[in-house]
Amino acid sequence: FFIKQRLTLNIRRDVRELILNNCSSNEGKIEGLTAEFVNLEFLSLINVGLISASNLPKLEKLKKLELSDNRISGGLDVLAEKLPNLTHLNLSGNKLKDISTLEPLKNLDCLKSLDLFNCEVTNLNDYRESVFKLLPQLTYLDGYDVEDREASDSDGEVDGDDDEEGNEDGKEEHFDDDGDEEGVVGEDDEVSGDKEEEGLGIDDEVDDDEVNDEDEVKAVQGEKRKREPDDNDDDDD
Repeated sequence: FFIKQRLTLNIRRDVRELILNNCSSNEGKIEGLTAEFVNLEFLSLINVGLISASNLPKLEKLKKLELSDNRISGGLDVLAEKLPNLTHLNLSGNKLKDISTLEPLKNLDCLKSLDLFNCEVTNLNDYRESVFKLLPQLTYLDGYDVEDREASDSDGEVDGDDDEEGNEDGKEEHFDDDGDEEGVVGEDDEVSGDKEEEGLGIDDEVDDDEVNDEDEVKAVQGEKRKREPDDNDDDDD
């Protein structure tokens, strides 16, 4: 029992993302969701029947929290205490009616993105101006900044998930000073190589001809030497 419990604890410590959408909550609690997820950075609790965030565990490393399509109407003051490093908060589709219910979010110093789609509070006059004034640390509200510029895809990601540099296979490509990949033969190299081979072939043919000419000269000289003694013998006779 103790070994199993220890293994379960180690697994929870390794988890960085946890999606529990459409699970059932019991009095605002999700069974198994505890503070043992010490390295959790992303938590999604969409449509789980929450009426408050007060029963969420303390997760100091959590950065992104999805709470859309629940029945939360207030009680956001616990978020700063339990989730001090939260940067992205989605409360879309909840029962938030007044700007004042968002005031506790001022204590989330790292909060830069807040979503309130389909909440009644979005129907108030000067809704966007009021929220940006109330929460000056915010960069994006409902996906747009204070100047109505849309958030980029990278702004919606959890911090620290940088892609590895390199090519598609995860290997870095090396280039020489001329911009060509090392180990790849260029067209110029192939042309010059062909010329060298052709040159070598011509030289070989010339050398072979020279050798054959020398052999013929030697053969002629040898025949002359053979005939010379015969001529002398005739004189003696």
